[in-house]
Amino acid sequence: MRVYVIGAGPGDPKLLTVRGAELIASCPVVLYTGSLVPREVLAHARPDATVMDSSGMTLEEIIAVMLAARDANQDVARVHTGDPMIFGSTAEQMRRLDELNIPYDIIPGVSSFTAAAAALGRELTLPEVSQTVILTRAEGRTAMPAGEKLEDLARHQATLALFLSITLIKEVVRALMPAYGADCPVAVVHRASWPDQVIVTGTLSDIDGKVKAAKLNSTSMVLVGRVLTATEFANSRLYDPEFTHRFRKGTSATKAQGASSAE
Repeated sequence: MRVYVIGAGPGDPKLLTVRGAELIASCPVVLYTGSLVPREVLAHARPDATVMDSSGMTLEEIIAVMLAARDANQDVARVHTGDPMIFGSTAEQMRRLDELNIPYDIIPGVSSFTAAAAALGRELTLPEVSQTVILTRAEGRTAMPAGEKLEDLARHQATLALFLSITLIKEVVRALMPAYGADCPVAVVHRASWPDQVIVTGTLSDIDGKVKAAKLNSTSMVLVGRVLTATEFANSRLYDPEFTHRFRKGTSATKAQGASSAE
């Protein structure tokens, strides 16, 4: 018996990985986060599977389902939204599974922050603009560790992907404005990849009002950084004709080799 912790992706059921779909189709028990995982993902479940929505369960109730499956020698597909290793509340489940000696595997999924970037058509890392993406959240009911408040992270001026922060957008703006500047681009992608996806763009100076006007108060990714509007950036070295790597010799290296041979 094994528990498979599966990332179902950000919303579009076609973004579920092939491996995830195969496991959902094979497991006799499917436990999914009903608040975010679309019903179409569960269509992969076998007709005789026990399919349960965990959105109203406590941790101990979830573990009880897994214990019952272990006693019945049944595999469990534990289906989470996005990627289960990023703000997935999976670590506490895995800790309990370790204590109970129940084996498990992790099946990664497409995260909402990459789905949001795809919806915007923006690369989050651009040469000479930002080569760092910080995945974090605004401080709410869950306290941030020392050194990880937005004010602390803002000094890097890296691209920020803020999970679970849309209801704290005013606090986000207040924390980031001193380091990023009022004109720093911000994009909010609500329900990335879902049919009712909404995109709101602006700057730190006006994004709060725009979010309120759009009535966005849940399931939204907030992206902050100059990469969102940058058009003046260096090309990567990867496709530079003079750049040599193990799959291709650059033109400068070829010319040097030719000159050496001629001598």
